[in-house]
Amino acid sequence: SAAGLIQSKLWKSGTLCITIAANIADTAILSFDACFPDSIIGFIPDPKKSDPRYIKYLFDTVLQKRFKRFTQGAAQDNLSQEKLLSLKLPVVEDVNDQRVIADKIAIYDDLIDTNRRRIQLLEEAARLLFREWFVYFRFPGHEKVHPVRKFDSNGVKIVGGVPEGWKKEHLSKLVSTQYGYTETASQEEIGPKFLRGKDINKTSYIDWSSVPYCSNKKLDFRKYSLSRGDILIVRMADPGKVGIVEVEIEAIFASYLVRLKVINKSISSYYLFYSLLNDKYQGFITGSSTGSTRKSASAKLLVDYYLLIPKKEIIDSFGEQIIPIRKDITILLQQNQKLARARDLLLPRLMSGAIEI
Repeated sequence: SAAGLIQSKLWKSGTLCITIAANIADTAILSFDACFPDSIIGFIPDPKKSDPRYIKYLFDTVLQKRFKRFTQGAAQDNLSQEKLLSLKLPVVEDVNDQRVIADKIAIYDDLIDTNRRRIQLLEEAARLLFREWFVYFRFPGHEKVHPVRKFDSNGVKIVGGVPEGWKKEHLSKLVSTQYGYTETASQEEIGPKFLRGKDINKTSYIDWSSVPYCSNKKLDFRKYSLSRGDILIVRMADPGKVGIVEVEIEAIFASYLVRLKVINKSISSYYLFYSLLNDKYQGFITGSSTGSTRKSASAKLLVDYYLLIPKKEIIDSFGEQIIPIRKDITILLQQNQKLARARDLLLPRLMSGAIEI
């Protein structure tokens, strides 16, 4: 708004943005003029001395972990401008060399962005499939029924508000629940991965490459160890957000999460996962969560919900469709992890002259 602009500053396209609170030292380059809050610092390069893409890559690959160690253990991560300005950057002096290096590194970023777009398309395809089958009831075979009274517009016979042969079951009878482990996450690569709410509240997949670690040696690993098919729900701050474990990995989960394990063979992990992602369940959690400033939901509340249970052959057929989509997402994520590692190894070698520019 105009009032907001008076209190802020309009930063030009090409400005390097660096976060100094929450997800510290995350970076982005503005592609259009914009304002941002005081939790972000703007870096405007001198075109004769620095290339913003080069500085961004320097932050992302060389300095970000160092910055995170500044604030490790704090209740709320933050990086002051003073700390930021106290660090010396190992910058290649010739700005033309910086641009050449940035061009080479950008090739990897372009490939990563392409894979991210493919992942988004796959995510949307999976959500649409669930919606078609289990919201609009246009599942395989629905068209074989002739529409008569007590049938919906798709020719599906509705009995008690659900398709014939389907039922509703209380979620608490279908899953077990468990609260996560209370500890501070660490960027040091010691111990198992430590999955938090912020790792699952933006996408329908888990990018394990960005998940920190739990280095506490007193941890009861067996109690909190994650397995493929486990579903995690955020219970604090952003209640209702859902993630699913799709790979074998040494990992545990944090106290802001509740783990759901399927204990009833009438449903599958993927069917449950997409049911929880669906607007109906998300609306239920939004309306039921407590707290005026910081919403929260107990494990009991998270499963106080009646879930639609289709016929087993329909759930099995859904799995046959959804599993290949999820495998493709996992493959693309793994490709991106390899590309990111290759990019991060390349930059220091280009900077040091080990690889000729």
